[in-house]
Amino acid sequence: MSEIPVPPAGPLNGITVIDLTRVLAGPYCTMLLADLGARVIKVEPPKVGDDSRAIGPFIQGKSAYFMSLNRGKESVALDLKLPADRELFEQLLARADVLVENYRGGTMEKLGYGWESLHAKYPRLIYAAASGFGHSGPYMTRPAYDMVVQGMGGVMSLTGHPGGPPTRVGTSVGDLTAGLFTNIGIQTALYHRERTGAGMKIDVSMLDCQVAILENAIARYAATGDVPGPLGARHATIAPFAAFATADSHIIIAAGNDALFRKLAAALVRPDIADNASFASNALRARNVEELTGALESALCTATTAHWLDVLTEAGIPCGPINDVQQVLNDPQVLARNMVVRVNDPDVGELKMAGNPIKMSAFADPTARGPVPDLDSDREHIARELRDRLI
Repeated sequence: MSEIPVPPAGPLNGITVIDLTRVLAGPYCTMLLADLGARVIKVEPPKVGDDSRAIGPFIQGKSAYFMSLNRGKESVALDLKLPADRELFEQLLARADVLVENYRGGTMEKLGYGWESLHAKYPRLIYAAASGFGHSGPYMTRPAYDMVVQGMGGVMSLTGHPGGPPTRVGTSVGDLTAGLFTNIGIQTALYHRERTGAGMKIDVSMLDCQVAILENAIARYAATGDVPGPLGARHATIAPFAAFATADSHIIIAAGNDALFRKLAAALVRPDIADNASFASNALRARNVEELTGALESALCTATTAHWLDVLTEAGIPCGPINDVQQVLNDPQVLARNMVVRVNDPDVGELKMAGNPIKMSAFADPTARGPVPDLDSDREHIARELRDRLI
């Protein structure tokens, strides 16, 4: 049996979340709620649990993937087609503040737990649904994964290099953005309930979230009629704002205005670049980006990335290296901000995970987080609490 987690001190202390989610978008949302102090009770299918329990990599037979998304939660396995399990589930709902699920549209209605019936029975309950296509529209019943919505939502069309093959963003932004937007919706709904006493439904579509983060790609298309495409490691409308070759690797330089551009030329000891009429404004630099890149790299390739990081940082130029994951996890700024935390598991031992980027002056940011539940490990104490009316 896994250790019973105690929610960390946070603004959501006293909030109980019933977590019907699986894989990534929903579990990421509810993990953030747990990090902020909510009690999260994860309801999983019997025998197999969350699909991600079977996704590698594995340590001592346990999924590190699952562990990285479900710390600080409790687990109870319920078959929502069985009367006894439905009764326990409904007892939890009667005492919960939030229900989060990420089934495709229509699934909860088939189980008898759609919004209309839940709201009638539990009027204060906040119901948050994160699905591939939302609960309306012609695609609502379709299944979806991260890569599906990255492709459909336009993000993949902007990723990679011109003429290259379709390229997925290196992290699951389809799932992660849906988890973040769902979390925002829940926080807003809790505030609304505080004022009105009424729960509400939150309907978040992964596809919608991809459209929402297209940022200036939509603006460029609306303004020009031109369809944006992939640009590699540079910005579409700001220059220099890209990855540039040095003598030994690459460096990110983001000189986002004319003053920074002149500082950059001075730091490179290349005043001729700043004096070049082709680079006199950002619009001209963006128009002549290939010529600009060649001029900058002719200077940058004379020394190493480490050298230029020192020089440009001293000059106040926004710049940085291109770190791999190992370098990120050992970066002094990342460590200083407690963005590498640990979870202690009785089988796995200590496991490093990403921390919570939301730092709050009123609450501590613990370096150790709650345990990851084994499947159905919390049924006994949850059932006891329901009997004793402690939830």
